[in-house]
Amino acid sequence: MSQHHPIVAVTGSAGAGTTTVRHAFSDIFRRQGIQAQLVKGNSFYRFEQAEMNRLIAQPTQAGRPISYFGPEANHFDKLESLFAQYAKNASGAIRQYVKDEADAKQFGQPIGTFTPWQKIEKGSDLLFYEGMHGGVAAHTWTRRKANPAHLPQSKERRGNGGKGINAAQHVDLLIGVVPAVNLEWIQKIHRDCSRDGCTEDESTATILRRMRDYTYFIAPQFALTDINFQRMPLVDTSHPFIARDIPTADESIVVIHFRDPHKFDFPSLLQRISGSFMSRPNTLVVPGGKMRLALDVACTPLIEEMMEKKSKKARA
Repeated sequence: MSQHHPIVAVTGSAGAGTTTVRHAFSDIFRRQGIQAQLVKGNSFYRFEQAEMNRLIAQPTQAGRPISYFGPEANHFDKLESLFAQYAKNASGAIRQYVKDEADAKQFGQPIGTFTPWQKIEKGSDLLFYEGMHGGVAAHTWTRRKANPAHLPQSKERRGNGGKGINAAQHVDLLIGVVPAVNLEWIQKIHRDCSRDGCTEDESTATILRRMRDYTYFIAPQFALTDINFQRMPLVDTSHPFIARDIPTADESIVVIHFRDPHKFDFPSLLQRISGSFMSRPNTLVVPGGKMRLALDVACTPLIEEMMEKKSKKARA
């Protein structure tokens, strides 16, 4: 962590809603006049799309499938190195993954490829990460030995006590975005099937293929986050593989868990977010359509405090 060069990370699996949260933070940064260096998690994929497709089609040497959730398909070491370098002196190397037609037009490269690595430009106030592994902390590279005991269970264990990867230790504000799992699957299936050439069966097969990596490399991050936003549907999602529609925001609630509730003015939050209530001393529940407002009112003071500490350090 660094008061000179802070890092904010939003983490969640593909389709969980991290992009929506990124847009909300962009509004906060714009209002505060903050220049944020954006880093997207897919830029740390290990393979370009054609090679990844080939690897998915065959079993790994360990006999387990590869997925974008796990270490075989990601440069976790490069991600942690970037966080460490930025926290030290606002430096590091980044690149872009060409995800869609808009990216292809912008970067002049085919979809599924990477741009060259480039040094971060000077002048940013903080680094903002959005992706699947902003809080990854896997203290083993051996999938065969992986089990929950090898993964840190609390933010106090962010320090790298083993030889593994611990990106979370460098993050000043870690936000988790994690819908109820059935809702997450519904969102993924609908998102995948909106693309040409993808069927419901293929999307379901992807969910099954990456389940082990979700268990060991995605879910444990949410024990390290400062705030978790969990969207819960208020309609029946018991069979996500036949759901015709994604539950709307008005058909949902958002359960917001705060790791350190003493940092937050809950009476003020309750007053500013109509329809909200406390389900536990560290948990706020808001209507689904108020998630962006809740993020704004909860996180803006944290960002202001972060920038004030940065300014004081710069003057010292």
